[in-house]
Amino acid sequence: MSVDLDTVKRVARLSRIAVSEQEAAVMADKINSILGFVEQLNEVDVTGVEPMTSVLPMDMRKRADEVSDGNKADDVVANAPATEENFFLVPKVVE
Repeated sequence: MSVDLDTVKRVARLSRIAVSEQEAAVMADKINSILGFVEQLNEVDVTGVEPMTSVLPMDMRKRADEVSDGNKADDVVANAPATEENFFLVPKVVE
C-alpha cells in the first residue's frame, strides 16, 4: 500500500492540521516507510507463537471479585436536594 500526496493532504484537512506542500511530501515519504515496515512484519511466520501482553513474563494483578453494595449510599445521596432511605426523591412528572 502506498500513500500519495493527495491522501496526505486529505487526512491533514480532515484532522484540521495545516500542512504545506513541502511538509505533505515529507509526511507522505514517512508514512510510506512506516507502511513498508508493517508489510515486512506481515511476512514473519508466527504460527505457533502465543500472543503476549508484555515482552517480560508477568502475572496480572487482580483484585478479588467480591460483590458488595459499596457502602457508599450515604455519600452518593449526600448532595441531593431531597432523599429518603438513601433514595433520591424527585417531583412527580406524570399524573
